[in-house]
Amino acid sequence: MNWGYVSEPQQKACRNLRDHVCYMPRGKVLGGSSVLNFLIYQRGHPEDYNDWVRMGNEGWSYNEVLPYFKKSENIHIKELLNSTYHGKGGYLDIDYSSFSTPLNDAFKNAGHELGYEWNDPNGENVIGFSKPQATIRKGRRCSSSKAFLEPVRYRRNLKVSKFSTATKILIDPLTKRANGVEFIKNNKIKRIYARREVVLAGGTIGSAQLLMLSGVGPKEHLSELGIQTIVDLPVGYNLQDHVTFSGNAFIVNTTGLCVNDMIAASPASAVSYMLGGGPLTIPGGATGLAFIQTDYAKDMNGRPDIEMVMGAGSLAGDLLGIIRSMLGVTDEWYREVYGSLPLNERQQSFALNPVLIRPRSVGRMKLSSSNFTDQPRIQPNYFEHPDDLQAIKEGVRFAQKIIQTKAFQRYGTRLHNTPFPNCRHLTFDSDEYWECAIEQTSITLDHLAGTCKMGSQGDPSAVVSPRLLVHGIHGLRIADASIMPRIPASHTHAPVVMIAEKAADIIKQDWKQPIQQL
Repeated sequence: MNWGYVSEPQQKACRNLRDHVCYMPRGKVLGGSSVLNFLIYQRGHPEDYNDWVRMGNEGWSYNEVLPYFKKSENIHIKELLNSTYHGKGGYLDIDYSSFSTPLNDAFKNAGHELGYEWNDPNGENVIGFSKPQATIRKGRRCSSSKAFLEPVRYRRNLKVSKFSTATKILIDPLTKRANGVEFIKNNKIKRIYARREVVLAGGTIGSAQLLMLSGVGPKEHLSELGIQTIVDLPVGYNLQDHVTFSGNAFIVNTTGLCVNDMIAASPASAVSYMLGGGPLTIPGGATGLAFIQTDYAKDMNGRPDIEMVMGAGSLAGDLLGIIRSMLGVTDEWYREVYGSLPLNERQQSFALNPVLIRPRSVGRMKLSSSNFTDQPRIQPNYFEHPDDLQAIKEGVRFAQKIIQTKAFQRYGTRLHNTPFPNCRHLTFDSDEYWECAIEQTSITLDHLAGTCKMGSQGDPSAVVSPRLLVHGIHGLRIADASIMPRIPASHTHAPVVMIAEKAADIIKQDWKQPIQQL
């Protein structure tokens, strides 16, 4: 179910992970990455979308996209049912996990002690502490496939070709019109033709790869690989992502507060999950979110640049190695950092991971060859901008403030202080130590965006227009995270669903079809 992408080796991130690369899972399944993600439903700050308009994308302001967020949503959270920021009756179910421990209350109370509101991050104020809103239906994952495809699977005008891999968009080099798609199914090359247009929704990596394989991309790069350039566009540039520091563990002196993998894998948890409850309903293991503003975002008028994610467990409690395998953490690293911890303390640990949600660093994606089976070269350039490292280090310091509150000290909460390998020469808890540690184990939050940037016709950095049409190509549109001109300070699932909802109306408008009033 996973394309299994990996980045190019990074100088300032993922340095002590397996093969020194960042693991970048992407969904190879109906529903795409919504089947693999951490289920968090979060939209970002209104000014994130107003920025898109300021960058030349008319029609994408917050007031114009909010109706599309609400259109897809079916909110189940009682206190938000009457909120003007949420929708009812859409296909995508949004709810809280029903499972909680006293750690949830400690997180809420810690926020109050530090002067933060307990709020709705999808409402009027983003900054604050909250319980994660998630794409959950009766305790189970509500993927995009389950939400949007299942209810219409028997429509006569819908045909889904499973076990099929697109290899090329068919574009007439003379008229520059996209008229179909070539794909492989059952080891046979097939072609399907479009009467009106082709809509590309392969994601930030897949869409950019398919465009370049089809002759739409940077001419110099395509020529190096022997691909005829049909339209010279900056495909693959503007790659942006959210990076998180995931190595720390916080230990408590009380049982029943944390969830380790032995609890999650127990028969009792499996039974509870089948009944719609238990620890397996926690979205991606996240039990609390906090959006904060560091000194590196003081000019952003109340916009956060760091998200704190409290995990029900931690890497220290990964006794079965499941999380390690997913993140690329080596067994050797785990033994060196957590091997000295008594078993009960490993199990009584949780995480507070800072996420850099307003990155300044920008990367690029290239093809590695003209063969569609070869994985592309992904260079995210994490922490290339020096402020990014400093901002996430402030996130580490904020985690320390959280555990020092009365709410957490009630449980004797402490940071595990065995230094990370390759950072032992530095004083533990010094700024230099944390910079070293962050570069060792920071990983992607799987929010890749921006490789087919949206912008006006006169924008030399743009690939698609504000109506999502590929510049210079007739009959080809893109609707996925790749079109984001700047990544919002949010988890990206909700914005991608919004883009798809808006794209549907844009297509109707362009083909003079009636549109449901929002």
